[in-house]
Amino acid sequence: MAAAMKAGLGRLGLRVCWQTAESVLCPAGAASACLVVPVRTKKRYFVPEWAREPSPKAKEKRLKALAKVLPEERVERTFYLASTADIIDPYVPPEGDARLTSLSKDGLKQKMEKMKQTAVSQLALRKIKDHDPDFSTKTFPEKAQEIFIEAHNCLANFNKQKLHSLVTERCYPEMVRGNRYKTIRWSFVESLEPPRVVHIRCDSIVNRGNLYGQVTVRMHTRQILAIYDRFGRLMYGGEQVPKDVLEYVVFEKYLVNPYGTWRMHGKIVPEWAPPKGPIIKTVMIPGPTLNPSQEYEEMK
Repeated sequence: MAAAMKAGLGRLGLRVCWQTAESVLCPAGAASACLVVPVRTKKRYFVPEWAREPSPKAKEKRLKALAKVLPEERVERTFYLASTADIIDPYVPPEGDARLTSLSKDGLKQKMEKMKQTAVSQLALRKIKDHDPDFSTKTFPEKAQEIFIEAHNCLANFNKQKLHSLVTERCYPEMVRGNRYKTIRWSFVESLEPPRVVHIRCDSIVNRGNLYGQVTVRMHTRQILAIYDRFGRLMYGGEQVPKDVLEYVVFEKYLVNPYGTWRMHGKIVPEWAPPKGPIIKTVMIPGPTLNPSQEYEEMK
């Protein structure tokens, strides 16, 4: 009987120890393992790091890095194939031109320098004649003067469509700039000296096929110019007094284009040229400050 009691007590102790261990491993209020059921909701695809949306800090860091590499403002220029953006090897007019005779010492020096420059002009002339067989230095100055007169008449009358056909894309903004709300009166009186070709250049841009010819024509003429502001007051020049003008006008042609024409491209202003006269501007003189109840006649 004693042995039976000991065996019962041993079983009871084992049962109590198992319950104590179970209470420690599974505390009260915790769900049993059989109630946790894993559920597969959506298939997750791997997103590479470069495709992920960066955080605000990463965005700011990337913008700062790009600002160091790229300039703040990109200057984009429009490129026209029909004309160049500048004068190729501009002609340097000799000082004292139109005032020195060929018999004087300085006049002879000018003729010698001109003979030296004709070698380069002759090479350019050959290139131009290859694409324009009718070009001649004897007949071209008169044609250039006609283009010059017609372009300035279109500017005075503001014939926009015809002016585009007579001047290049570089020359047009220079002629039109600042003429808004102004009236221009221009007329050609006479030619003091026959126009002549003084400089010829021919060069290619982008590739060897894009050939442009530029011819500088010296014109010594007498002109009348008067510019009026929007109020009808004279700003510059005068319609009664003609002036003698010495100009070096550059004409250009896109030689590759079989339908291309010679157009006015710009003017060369020498350093020794006298400065232009002042422009008279109309300025409004402010009147006295009035109260709402006062009139201007009462202030007199």
